[in-house]
Amino acid sequence: MLMQLFERAALLLICLFFITRIPLFKETLQKNSHSPAELTLLTLIFCMFALFGTYTGIEVEGSLVNVRIIAIMAGGILFGPWVGIITGIVSGIHRYLIDIGGITSIPCLITSILAGGVSGYIGRRVNRSKRWLVGIAAGMVCEALTMLLILVMAQPHGLGVDIVSKIGLPMIIGEVSIGLIVLLIQSVEGEKENIAARQAKLALDIANKTLPYFRSINAESLHTICSIIKEDIKADAVAITDTRDVLAYVGFGEERYHIGDEIISDVTKSTIRSGKITIRNHIADDKTPQIQSLLIIPLEERGEVTGTLKIYYRKAYKITYPLQTMAIGLSQIISTLMEVSRVEQIKEAANKAELKALQTKINPHFLFNALNAIASTTRTKPDKARELIINLSGYLRYNLELNDDLIEIHKELQQVSDYVEIEKARFGNRLQVEYVMDEVSVRIPSLIIQPLVENAINHGILKKKGPGTVTISVKDRGEKVRISVADTGVGIRDDVVDNLYHDQVPAKQIGLYNVHRRLKLMYGEGVIILKHDPGTEVYFDIPKEKS
Repeated sequence: MLMQLFERAALLLICLFFITRIPLFKETLQKNSHSPAELTLLTLIFCMFALFGTYTGIEVEGSLVNVRIIAIMAGGILFGPWVGIITGIVSGIHRYLIDIGGITSIPCLITSILAGGVSGYIGRRVNRSKRWLVGIAAGMVCEALTMLLILVMAQPHGLGVDIVSKIGLPMIIGEVSIGLIVLLIQSVEGEKENIAARQAKLALDIANKTLPYFRSINAESLHTICSIIKEDIKADAVAITDTRDVLAYVGFGEERYHIGDEIISDVTKSTIRSGKITIRNHIADDKTPQIQSLLIIPLEERGEVTGTLKIYYRKAYKITYPLQTMAIGLSQIISTLMEVSRVEQIKEAANKAELKALQTKINPHFLFNALNAIASTTRTKPDKARELIINLSGYLRYNLELNDDLIEIHKELQQVSDYVEIEKARFGNRLQVEYVMDEVSVRIPSLIIQPLVENAINHGILKKKGPGTVTISVKDRGEKVRISVADTGVGIRDDVVDNLYHDQVPAKQIGLYNVHRRLKLMYGEGVIILKHDPGTEVYFDIPKEKS
């Protein structure tokens, strides 16, 4: 009888072994916590095993020698009280209903429910390494209790003694199988540590390959980074976005996505808002309906979501536990590399800005033209000449004192005013400058407005015949201050705007590009260019400092 009981338990073990080879079930076993849907599935599986144990029982004097308690205890120990208790109730009631009035039906009902509760307690309270041993002991106690209840409740009493004498020892010893089942499932759970190690190595290998491309983040380098990730994880497509636009997309459907396209996916927007990983194992993308699996991981810098890493597959259910483990580690590395790169680029942009300022300070053409303008007004308008000398002095002093720190906007505007007065003296009626100012107090990067004014004059107003107007505006917009420079000149060319937004700027346009890049690195968004009729407007927003 004991051998027959072990045969049933062995069959249960074999079934469980093959189930653990199913990727979806294996992935469920390896999770630290389970969703309600997963717990429902696990409960159904162990209920089936418990019912199987009852139906395959060996009949002895109106009782059944079976492995039902083994299935109940294993389910509760491995997956918690809900699985154990529900399995115990369902299998206990079933055992009672198929033998109502039977000599062992009520004892089996009681101990089945009790086993469910005890197993859940063991799963929650007992150290993982000892659960198999405690499970065996608890199973034996439950079976011993069953035997005791049979002796107490059996009528006639002699029949109860006869049954217990035949089935008691095999049933109690058979509970050893609980330990075997628990160890089997725990071995599958333990594989996740090896998986994590392998995926961590893969993430580090990818990081090592992509590291050179993070030294200068632009459209081309991000495209290369996505290509490396796609190749190494065998994905069908990989994309990187910021919080608003697609920065790079490589792989299947690439022709439908372009750099700078605004994010239209609600799933991506939701990930950015929540900061939580999104997994879709059976979903059709609007633009690429062939895509069936999608993993979106938020990229964070200093605790704030700055973008996403998106991984696509054309087959459903490709987002496995190993892939999630690797992708999470990789996203953390990418976030760190992007933050380091951004800091380095801010420093580089600041150095370029300082170099540009030095070039402006010693630019012989500007200085020569300014001195000529002063000289031409010395005899006819000596007061105006003195004002221009003060303007030039203030302009040069500002540039000499320039550093990387943020400065009050009023100081920047004073430098702009000094520059404008010199230019107005040079071009007379051809140049008009208007100021539209709200009373604001905000700190901004140095030398951020004057290059825009210089562009508006040299590439806007002076490129057309007749007079023109440059309007410098500072507007309070609640949490932000909007600064704009508009002109009524010839208007900016489309190719200049496209080149600016795609980081492809000729050396002669370095002033506008430098402003755009510095703002984008520091605040996440650069300048916005609007074409008017006539002229051009360039504006940007500066967030107010929180007091």
